[in-house]
Amino acid sequence: MTPGHSQKTAAPRPPSSVSRAAGSLTGRAVILVLTLAIIGVMLAVPVRNWFGQRAEIAELQAQIAVTQERVTELQLTQERWQDPAFIAAEARRRLHFVKPGEIGYVALGADGRPAAETISEMADEQKPPWLMQLWGAVQEADDSVEPNS
Repeated sequence: MTPGHSQKTAAPRPPSSVSRAAGSLTGRAVILVLTLAIIGVMLAVPVRNWFGQRAEIAELQAQIAVTQERVTELQLTQERWQDPAFIAAEARRRLHFVKPGEIGYVALGADGRPAAETISEMADEQKPPWLMQLWGAVQEADDSVEPNS
């Protein structure tokens, strides 16, 4: 190349708008994703706490409902005990009280205990046959398993 000859140099072409848009879109997308990720991380703990508190509130409301039912039952029981007729009936039933002129009878079982108590205990002890079969099968399976050493 000689100094007298001017050399035409091509001016750098600006990148096409398609490649520029694709490059800036990718950069914007990365920034958007990072921003959303940061926001998600920042909100994760408060949202988790909020859901935990909502569950705890629901549990406490259920406990309040059960307690209110129990209070209602106890208030009804208290009202019953305010009635002299109920007190007399309970004294007759529980303590075998009799009114003047009445004769009280108590049927005794073979063991010398009142028959009503024996009958109620026997009813509590009886279990359905299918339950006894199931329990027997569970015990049999447990006995057949050898302990791991």
